[in-house]
Amino acid sequence: MTERRATDQTAVSSAARRAVVVQHQESVHLGNFAPVLARHGYTIDLVDASGPAAEFAAGLSRARDAELVIVLGSTDGVYERDRLGYIAPELDFLRARLDAERPVLGVCFGAQAVAAALGSSVHPGPTVEVGYRIVEPTAAGADSPVRHVAGVPVAEWHGDTFDLPDGVTLLASSAEYPNEAFGIGEWMLAVQFHPELTSDMHEQWLAGDEAYVTAAGYSPAALRAERAQHSDAMQTASARLLDDYLTRIAAL
Repeated sequence: MTERRATDQTAVSSAARRAVVVQHQESVHLGNFAPVLARHGYTIDLVDASGPAAEFAAGLSRARDAELVIVLGSTDGVYERDRLGYIAPELDFLRARLDAERPVLGVCFGAQAVAAALGSSVHPGPTVEVGYRIVEPTAAGADSPVRHVAGVPVAEWHGDTFDLPDGVTLLASSAEYPNEAFGIGEWMLAVQFHPELTSDMHEQWLAGDEAYVTAAGYSPAALRAERAQHSDAMQTASARLLDDYLTRIAAL
């Protein structure tokens, strides 16, 4: 990715842009991404993967000409296609969108879905990660929006991973997971971590995912202490990451 200046106070174009957001669960939403998208002049078109199949298909059809598609996280696994009817049409949609080289941003499950749409395997990882971790940008990542999280612990909440697809650029790795972020040119960005996670969302996830968290050996109290220590810095880095990405795709 090429260098471009980006700040939190980007001037927005007077022309409205549309971001289609594929959401899989009510509690896994745009979070701190929402105000950054608003500053860049985006309207949000939410497509609910958990709703009726016909409505989901109609939402994906509306997304074809959107300036941006964002695919959010989920507690589901991309490899559960036989159990979950929404996954196959979502991957078909992403495959077509990627083939057309239209902007896509994938977050956690969304990153895994992008990898699957590009032909890679998605599968359980070596460990369940919940909490804040350091993600190190690669040399290419240091010239990408991911550069903004360098040295800033970011939120992880997953147990799945993926093989790096052919034709992408690895942008970041962590101690446990080598494929933390990848991209294609300026227009596609996928991250395994959760830069969108706010403190309120973190508390919701702890409540809803308590059995998963404790079964993996994590203490909710310790995770709350991590959040108190690291969340503010991540919010700033997250806003800069998204601001940078939106600035780059606006120039395409």
